[in-house]
Order: sequence, then structure tokens, then C-alpha cells
Amino acid sequence: MTRLSVEMLAADTVEPITSAGHAQLGIAVLAGIAVIVLLITRFKLHAFLALTIGSLALGAFAGAPLDKAITSFTTGLGSTVAGVGVLIALGAILGKMLADSGGADQIVDTILARAGGRSMPWAMVLIASVIGLPLFFEVGVVLLIPVVLMVARRGNYSLMRIGIPALAGLSVMHGLVPPHPGPLVAIDAVQANLGVTLALGVLVAIPTVVIAGPLFSRFAARWVDVTAPERMIPQRPSEELEKRPGFGATLATILLPVVLMLAKALVDIVVDDPENTVQRVFDVVGSPLIALLAAVLVGIFTLGRPAGFSKERISQLVEKGLAPIAGILLIVGAGGGFKQTLIDSGVGQMVLDISEDWSIPALLLAWLIAVAIRLATGSATVATVSAAGLVAPLAEGMSTGETALLVLAIGAGSLFFSHVNDAGFWLVKEYFGLSVGQTIKTWSIMETIISVVAGGVVLLLSLII
Repeated sequence: MTRLSVEMLAADTVEPITSAGHAQLGIAVLAGIAVIVLLITRFKLHAFLALTIGSLALGAFAGAPLDKAITSFTTGLGSTVAGVGVLIALGAILGKMLADSGGADQIVDTILARAGGRSMPWAMVLIASVIGLPLFFEVGVVLLIPVVLMVARRGNYSLMRIGIPALAGLSVMHGLVPPHPGPLVAIDAVQANLGVTLALGVLVAIPTVVIAGPLFSRFAARWVDVTAPERMIPQRPSEELEKRPGFGATLATILLPVVLMLAKALVDIVVDDPENTVQRVFDVVGSPLIALLAAVLVGIFTLGRPAGFSKERISQLVEKGLAPIAGILLIVGAGGGFKQTLIDSGVGQMVLDISEDWSIPALLLAWLIAVAIRLATGSATVATVSAAGLVAPLAEGMSTGETALLVLAIGAGSLFFSHVNDAGFWLVKEYFGLSVGQTIKTWSIMETIISVVAGGVVLLLSLII
């Protein structure tokens, strides 16, 4: 099914599937989210299944016929996967190629060779931010952990002084900057401009990562003074390679999709003529699909070939890169189904009415909703896709810049206070050899700082955009 046909199908189902009042809809939303939270936290059910069941429960509590609730869910799932599924797949391929070819290690080693002493935390946040552009958070953590542990041990640094900046760089990219799944889904839900969102996301990310990374790491190192656990230093991917790609070629490949998408956004602003040949060309080359596809194809020659990979190995690498994202695609798709069920049930309109009656700024409301869902489910992606569905109607009548800020407000809220129901919490705890209390003092507070600072910067930008 083409994206156009999916959108036409979605358009046919936008009329409310129930005429329930605000009170019943409010109860339905709370019940639906409660079902999702309970299934994820208590019964340890996969988020895809939890979102599917929660969507049907939402429709049932809202008084909708089950067949219409199912139609809304499947329509939203198909539309979301059609919109962002290919982009997530291309990002996963690029990330796998970057890791296995030794390109990521090349960037790390080149930057670390020129850093030392007090500049080391800043070098780590720079490395994590660059590496984090095409990589999913968990992949980035696994990739950078050996570097963090080795730098801390060999340079006799506090583990938190080196580790927190790296984690901050990865987390900020994951929550705020496309082509990560969360921001992509939010962009799709509120119909934001990807290039503008990317540009503003980078703008918000810079002060956020500086405060939550190198600056906060000074305090984290005092609160939790631990050394790098020797047992957790794994082998780096490039140690098995005889050669690896150059620094310049690797960096250019990573930044290629970012440059193309930003160029499209800039041309759209400067030219602003859909019939102009230059703008039409950039509309094509700067579209997310073409930009990421170009990076993958270029990466075959700038990453794969210099590492000595044969055509067969590159083909296997692509296949291995796609395998781990099946769960992410299903979660994102189910999140889109949940979003469409919310909209078709009339919940989106209810949120719009509440925001008007209570005079709550749309950006603040979006942030608060994402925070609540993040605290309950532990998943930044689930928080993003669910909050995006709830606040999508608020984007009606917003300017291009305002819708981009709405996406970033959701992304900022989705990172708030990671705790024991978040897989990332346990990943950091085990790799760094921390106790639960130490992880809360460092990782959880860092995530909260990211959320609050990013949300504050978004609100400040809203005053001038």
C-alpha cells in the first residue's frame, strides 16, 4: 500500500468513532494508559503487545464499537510505518555499517588523540553526539562503553566524569534529533517539517548537552566516585579489522543526511516558490528517504570498501542491521495505532478543549503529558508516540516553527527521570558497575536535567519563533 493510499484511508476514518463526553473520554484515556503501564511494568509484556491491547481497551472504555476501534488502530499503524518505517530501517543500516567497519572507532580515536586533561569530558560529549546521530541509543551505549571505560582507567579519570558526557550526548540525540524513531514519529503525527525540526533540534541540543554532560559530570563525579570495572571492558569492533575508513570520509558520511535535510529546509525558507527548479531539486534530495538512502549508498564506498568488506559481507551487514529493529518498528507502528485510536475517539479534541479552557500553553502541556507517560512506562519511545497522538490536534493552525517546537517539547518530556522501569537504567547500571542508588544519583538525574533544560530552551525559543 502506498503512503498516499494509507493517508486516504486515514482520512476516511477521522470522524469520531464515539460521541462520548469529556468525562467518559478522560476515564477511557486513563484506563487505556493504565492498561499499557500495567502490562509493561507488572506483566513484562512487550511494548508492541501492550500498546495494541491498550488501544483496544481505550476504544472499549470510550464506548466505541470494537470493529471501528480495530480499524482506527490498524489504519494508524499502517500510516505510521509507511511514514517512518523505511527511515528507521535506513538509519539502522547506516549505524551498523558505521560500527562494524570501524568508522565509529576511527572518529573516537582521532578525537581522543587530540584531547586530554580537562578537555576530555568535552571530547566525550562531542564523540557521543556525532556517533549518536545515526545510531539508536542502546547501540550507541554498547559501542561507546569500551571507550568510556578504557579512557577512565588509562587516564585515571572518575568514571562519572567521562561516562556522563557520553551518555548525555547519546540521550539528547535520541530524544530530540531525527532520524531517531521518537522524533520521527512525533514529526509524522503533528505534520511538522523535518528539516526545520532537525535544525531547531540541534539548536536545543547544544546547550542541553553542555549542561547535562560536562557541567553536571563534575557533581556526579563527587556524588558517585567509582572506578571503571575491568570485567566490563569488551572488545572493540575494529580490533578484528586489518584496516578501517578514514576520519574525514566517516564524518562526511554521518553528516551527509543532516546536511541534505538542513539544505532543503534552508532553500524552502529562502526561495519559498514550489515551482522553482532549485527548490524542487532540494525537495527531492533533502527528503528524509533520499537523504538517508544516499548516506547508506555512499557508506558502502566510504565505510565498507575501505574496511575491506566484500560485496557478500556488505549484504550480510545490511541484513544484520535490519534484524534488531523489528521490535522497534512494531512498537512505533503500534504507537501510531494508539495515536489514531485517540484521535478517532475524540480524545485529541478533548485535549484541545482542555488546553483552551485551562489556558495551558500547548508546548508545556505536550511536555507534561510526555513526562507522565515516561514516568509510568519507562520508555521514551512509548512516551513520545503516545504524547504525540494526544497533542496532535494542538498543531492545527501552528506555524512551521511552532509545530517543530511541539515535537521537541514532546521529545524533551519523554526523557524525564529514567528509573527502574526503563531498560536504559539497567543498561547503564550494569555496564558501569553501579548500585541502584548510584544510578539514580547520576543517570536518572542527568536524564531529568536534559528534559528540563531542553523543555526550557524550547519555551524560550517559542517566544521568538
